[in-house]
Amino acid sequence: MAFSTLLTSSLRPTLAALHWAACRQCRGLSTPQGSEPSLNLGGIFPPLATPFSPTQEVDYAQLEGNLRRYASIPFRGLVVLGSNGEYPYLASRERVEVVSCVRRALPRDRLLLAGSGCESTQATIKLTVSMAEAGADVALVVTPCYYRGAMTTAALVHHYTEVGDASPIPVVLYSVPANTGLDLPMEAVITLAQHPNIIGIKDSGGDITRMGLMVHKTRQEDFQVLAGSASFLLASYAVGASGGVCALANVLGDPLCQLDHLCRKGHWQEARDLQHRLIEPNMAVTRRFGIPGLKKAMEWFGYYGGPCRAPLAPLSPAQVEELRSTFSANGWL
Repeated sequence: MAFSTLLTSSLRPTLAALHWAACRQCRGLSTPQGSEPSLNLGGIFPPLATPFSPTQEVDYAQLEGNLRRYASIPFRGLVVLGSNGEYPYLASRERVEVVSCVRRALPRDRLLLAGSGCESTQATIKLTVSMAEAGADVALVVTPCYYRGAMTTAALVHHYTEVGDASPIPVVLYSVPANTGLDLPMEAVITLAQHPNIIGIKDSGGDITRMGLMVHKTRQEDFQVLAGSASFLLASYAVGASGGVCALANVLGDPLCQLDHLCRKGHWQEARDLQHRLIEPNMAVTRRFGIPGLKKAMEWFGYYGGPCRAPLAPLSPAQVEELRSTFSANGWL
């Protein structure tokens, strides 16, 4: 290995930290005195649906229209290129362009989390750097899973450590076993929580015991746990989660922010009543009907949903009626 390459590799974590600090300063993000740089992830983040035209091209005008409406809702920030953004179906160029579009429209006091997880460590690092350059504040990195049998705790710790070292922005781990077939092992989470540039995890598994244990085992670290679904948001707060990345926030953003507020104020009875009304609609736009259901529901609440990219298929008329009935039965339509 050439000396210049070796030197660059050894300095990479330091250069990343300096770049991160500069980005934080220019965006007005606070750094607590006497501690490592930290971002407050407390609050609700909608994982944005990516709008497509009838010809299945990214529709940036409709995306900007949705963003204007979301600006009036007290979200902590937005997640771009998560599972609900049809991330696997976007080309690399489109991924960067979508993040750039959202960054231009998003107020600077709101965080932008961008999905950058790829199957290889090298590709993940490259895309993470691109997301930082496009204006993302945080990289959301899903677990590599194609060779899931080889994704041991050691392999995953190595992968995320390399990404954390190289990333010019903070990293949030992303465990979504429903899509990847892989739960990020608890031992890996505890180890990675000690990395100064890995600041949290979005856990979409729904195991509240696991989430509570994560909070407990990482309590000495600068590390935050985010609930990955509106169905278990209240329970997640009860065991110490900081916030939620919830697909349903694309549709019912205000009620989810209200649930966040009630939990923080300790108004648990009101929070429970609201949580109950959100469970069935959330299940309908996630497990039951998925992204096609989410996009259809968005249209009923004044947002642009539009088509999905093939091979995701639109809902049948019977499915649309079932989805509408679910929202109506819980008092949302």
